[in-house]
Amino acid sequence: MSYVVLARKWRPHNFSEMAGQEHVLRALRGALDSGKVHHAFLFTGTRGVGKTTVARILAKSLNCERGVSATPCGECAACREIDEGRFVDLIEVDAASRTKVDDTRELLDNVQYAPTRGRYKVYLIDEVHMLSGHSFNALLKTLEEPPPHVKFLLATTDPQKLPVTVLSRCLQFSLKRLPSTLIAERLRFIADAEKMAYDPTALALLARAADGSMRDALSLLDQLVAFGGGALQEADARAMLGTIDRGHVLRMVDALARQDGAGLLTEVQQFDRDAPDYDRALVELASFLQRVAIAQTVPGVAPEDEDFDVQEVARLAALLSPQDVQLYYQIAIGGRRDLSMAPEPRLGFEMTLLRMLAFRPETGEPAAVPSAHAAAPVRAAARPAAAPRTAPAPAPAPSVAPPPAAGAEAAPAATPTPAVVAPARVDASNWTAVVEGAQLTGMVRQFALNCVPAGFEGALLTLHLDAAATDRRTRQIEERLSQGLSRYFGREIRLAFETAGSATLATPARQRTQADQDRQAVAVAAFEQDPAVRGLRDRFGAEPDLASVKPTTP
Repeated sequence: MSYVVLARKWRPHNFSEMAGQEHVLRALRGALDSGKVHHAFLFTGTRGVGKTTVARILAKSLNCERGVSATPCGECAACREIDEGRFVDLIEVDAASRTKVDDTRELLDNVQYAPTRGRYKVYLIDEVHMLSGHSFNALLKTLEEPPPHVKFLLATTDPQKLPVTVLSRCLQFSLKRLPSTLIAERLRFIADAEKMAYDPTALALLARAADGSMRDALSLLDQLVAFGGGALQEADARAMLGTIDRGHVLRMVDALARQDGAGLLTEVQQFDRDAPDYDRALVELASFLQRVAIAQTVPGVAPEDEDFDVQEVARLAALLSPQDVQLYYQIAIGGRRDLSMAPEPRLGFEMTLLRMLAFRPETGEPAAVPSAHAAAPVRAAARPAAAPRTAPAPAPAPSVAPPPAAGAEAAPAATPTPAVVAPARVDASNWTAVVEGAQLTGMVRQFALNCVPAGFEGALLTLHLDAAATDRRTRQIEERLSQGLSRYFGREIRLAFETAGSATLATPARQRTQADQDRQAVAVAAFEQDPAVRGLRDRFGAEPDLASVKPTTP
């Protein structure tokens, strides 16, 4: 007898044998048990999640000789023939090979005839999105109003290619990717039934590699049986799939935690002997760091597909700081993007690990205790201790100064805080100091520098505004300027503005502009008097571009 692959041998024959897809099975069971079965169903989802299997079980439920129900007997002639693929009233069509409109018309010519053996004539059209536009048009009318003895079951991996006219005529069920834990559980069940010796980690690797497809998982299981001579071992599974030995990943993270640069590069050298996929290695490294982050942030909660040593994860979670783990994770993710631009994949992988050694977030926490390896000088060079900041000398206090406001923002440590100016002394000579002390920024600061105090009585500060800056005056800027000055003086300040001519108003902004112009004139004069420039003029008649001359000092 010929060998039957596991994907066919263990295909479910009723809804109770299905793994997952409960949201679909619940709706179908309810429709079958109540007798309210729609005439057209559309099953969508990626490959190997059970679209065709669900459709065949539905066809069996509709044609079981014991009656329409969600639990077909599996023993009558109709059930057996559907399982064996020879039931005359189940017409399975591969739309990928019958895309022409003539094929569709030939198929629909027999719709009007009653079923030969069963209760319903069921049309199962797989990969229905491959039909041509004319084929869809030929199918529409029959799909909307078929004879009472006809049911349409459509399956596709790409529902976006279906016309909306087809989608509106069908009940659509989207089958999801199966979680790897569910696939691994099904693989263990099949391995036990087939009396195979297996390593649970090997089956977990197959489940992850299947990427949500049960059929792919069973195909990989067949392949591993042949690869390992009937035994399902982790080493064989890793060799077959080309996955990374996570022992290397664990030792790399351990070297990072100990800041052991020499040990880290030695581990990479040993890792390179297996000719690994370095992109996959960074994926595994990021996955392990994510487990460590979970152990640090939510202790006692492990992911469902946990396959790392829990004790090692806990040890490294205690050894690494949460900030380092987050930074390492981001560097590993970014390293995947840069890997294709590296001279060699190994060099890109090494640079990613060295980047983890060279940088760390600024925190007040002490660094991890380093090992006594040769990597200590590298770490010291990469992470020099921050020099202590020198406090600036305090500015001389004025003779009369009101206390600072309680809500005033603190000035940066490296910048001396301007002295608070008494209200009676606010004039053109100290207006710049008032603007700096009020910590005005952006457009508000530029607007204030285009003003000059004209008077300060009580809470009213009158400002002369440069006529050239009137277009910058807005309600929002006035409010922010008033708020900044109120914080500076420790009481509410109201503002009044008077527009003055630009020629007579010596605003800080105009003074700064005039100073820049004076420096520019000095620079131009010095350039013209330069012996080399004068020589070029005299000998060659050259004329310098004076607009390009810039002063060397601010």
